[in-house]
Amino acid sequence: MNSTLRSRCAKAIGAGALSVALLSAGTAGASAASPSAASPSPKPSMTGMMPHMTGTAKPHMTGTAKPTRTGMGMANGSITARASKAQVKAGQSVTITGRAKGVKVGTKVVLLHMHNGKWTALKSSTVLKSGSSYSLVTKFNNKGTEQLRVMAGKVVSPTVVVTVK
Repeated sequence: MNSTLRSRCAKAIGAGALSVALLSAGTAGASAASPSAASPSPKPSMTGMMPHMTGTAKPHMTGTAKPTRTGMGMANGSITARASKAQVKAGQSVTITGRAKGVKVGTKVVLLHMHNGKWTALKSSTVLKSGSSYSLVTKFNNKGTEQLRVMAGKVVSPTVVVTVK
């Protein structure tokens, strides 16, 4: 039942992204073919249409994150991320593991965290092993909530939340 719901959600998200991409391409082609440059033509807006595609991180439940694609289908793969622990004490290690699909073995995998509203890379990185799996270990010294994700090439995982106490 759970996998059916995930499958339906993934199909709906994919259909929505494809629709927006086609609308954007159609509008761009129509405005390029239009000889009237006196009045600017309206441009499609992503505001309110697909809040999951805005690039802002929103904390959600920890555990296995569902794979997503970056941007508007520009990446040809997906990657998952799972934290070994949802809560750790300051200075304790956390292992982030996952698998990638559609990403070459040997691609560098970088751990990112949300800092001052921007995704910044941490010092923890590795490469995809055979079987397209990876494992990253990191420590957090500052207490609070850490929003994490991994990036392999242009493919980015969903956000995983770890609480540091």
